[in-house]
Amino acid sequence: MSEIRKLQYFLNERLKESLPGEKAHLKMVPKPLTEQGTQRPMKPVPGTRKSSVLVLFFPNERNEPSLVFTLRTSHINHGGQISFPGGRYEKGETKKETALREAREEIGINTEDIDIAGSLSDLFISVSDNLVTPIIGFIDYKPNFRLNPAEVAEVFTVPIEELGNSNNFVEEEWELQSDAKYNVPFWNIHHVPLWGATAMILSELMELYREFKSQQANDH
Repeated sequence: MSEIRKLQYFLNERLKESLPGEKAHLKMVPKPLTEQGTQRPMKPVPGTRKSSVLVLFFPNERNEPSLVFTLRTSHINHGGQISFPGGRYEKGETKKETALREAREEIGINTEDIDIAGSLSDLFISVSDNLVTPIIGFIDYKPNFRLNPAEVAEVFTVPIEELGNSNNFVEEEWELQSDAKYNVPFWNIHHVPLWGATAMILSELMELYREFKSQQANDH
């Protein structure tokens, strides 16, 4: 059985159980280094809007499980940042339907071929007042991407093993809001740092991936 198929079977079951959630999210939260800095709110407030993103796995040319990321266009919310395809719910949609629709609209993929394994923990994004549900999907081939330039500047893919490589994990001191200094953890796998909400979602996924790899090692 291929590595990606084994990972899919693992996540199909693992996502039904208790998840790392906020504990994993907090590992990728920028930490204030000065009094001007503020702690990131983690709890949603009444009236928070709901969104979904699609965390999509596919086998690359070496048959390695790889993930699909987008670089958002500069003029929209969280513009110029790395994200998963996704957006806000439309009336009557399920979380899964939202993630698949947004993926079709943003990167033009055939979502009928995607198998959904489940969802990760919800993440509150206070800047845009969104509660985001990451939906995990698998597809058997590399999708043919057709970008919507109004929302997506670039789509790129990364083998999950590269995200597990400690050489690609960096922490730096940045100035964020109102000249406050923060210690910012991010993945250095693109010319734009992978940080913030996407990194927090990815942090939980990587904890599950490490569980998968440990289980694989114990089975041999």
